[in-house]
Amino acid sequence: MCDAIYIHIPFCVKKCGYCDFLSFSCEEKSKADRGEYVEKLIEEIKLYPLLKYDTVYFGGGTPSLLEVEEIKNILGELSIGEGAEITLEVNPQTVDMQKLEELKKIGINRLSIGIQSFNDEKLKVLGRIHSKETALNTYRDARKAGFENISIDLIFATPNQTIEELEEDLEIVERLSPEHISIYSLIWEEKTKFMELLDSGKLNPLDNDLEAKMYELIIEKLKKIGYLHYEISNFAKKGYESRHNSKYWKNVEYIGVGLGASGYYKGIRYKNEVELSDYYKKIGTAEKPLMEEELVSHKDKLENYYILGLRLLNEGIIAENNVYLKKIKQLHRKGYLKIEDDRYKLTFKGLMFANDVFVEIME
Repeated sequence: MCDAIYIHIPFCVKKCGYCDFLSFSCEEKSKADRGEYVEKLIEEIKLYPLLKYDTVYFGGGTPSLLEVEEIKNILGELSIGEGAEITLEVNPQTVDMQKLEELKKIGINRLSIGIQSFNDEKLKVLGRIHSKETALNTYRDARKAGFENISIDLIFATPNQTIEELEEDLEIVERLSPEHISIYSLIWEEKTKFMELLDSGKLNPLDNDLEAKMYELIIEKLKKIGYLHYEISNFAKKGYESRHNSKYWKNVEYIGVGLGASGYYKGIRYKNEVELSDYYKKIGTAEKPLMEEELVSHKDKLENYYILGLRLLNEGIIAENNVYLKKIKQLHRKGYLKIEDDRYKLTFKGLMFANDVFVEIME
């Protein structure tokens, strides 16, 4: 069963210094380019069977850069089940009250607002185009437009960030009371502007111990104000866990469309072409724009089950008698895993060293 679709929109107003996602700035691509892309995207959707989707996720890039009519046309090509979760990622600088109301009318029922920080100085360092005030206004307008399921994205452990600055962000989160929060530590990715600045000594990563203290503070604060810590970097009010992203962590199949999009369908993991010319050329010949395909082996399925399943902190995994059982038991003995309701779950220690746990499982 495949009832989820990810739709990649690669356009941005400006490329952020830390971002390594496949995206273009508006300076590189015009409005006409975006229109052509939507047409090709719709053609790609038609290359897949007419599945009934329970979750639809527009990611990017900045999907909110598209015209509402373009988003409506994409949705019009999908068979969407009743009560489906339809998420659109939003940059605060790219929407106003009218656009938010129109998005609500065409069926978008969940927003993921890329705020990243409520500190104007930090926003400048990150290369974001919005201000704290713009972010707050966008959130308030979304509420006025009738959105009852809003997620906000935040980044912590940014250069020179202090505990006090993080506390201020969390205090604003408490006041806003979104249904969902995704909060990630800054990752220094290769081939980004941030990595260039790191290599030249103009930026420095935060101390590891301070980053760990920040993560502990986030967990403590968000739990205290009523959020369920359901995934390593994600918190939600009860019943508002991301249905779409949870499917990734449960290792179920999904369709991915758009430039560079990844998918998992009929036992095959795939990645689309990353060059627009190659993407357009294949779609022009009614061919799926695949760049890579890999048949998922039984071993790969097992490994993904253990690694992705442990990310879901309240669900965990059932360890069966297979090649991974010995590793799971060792991690349990070391205090990284606990057993609850016959399922293995990360302990607090395991949570703090999650990457090490996953590496040990893979070795």
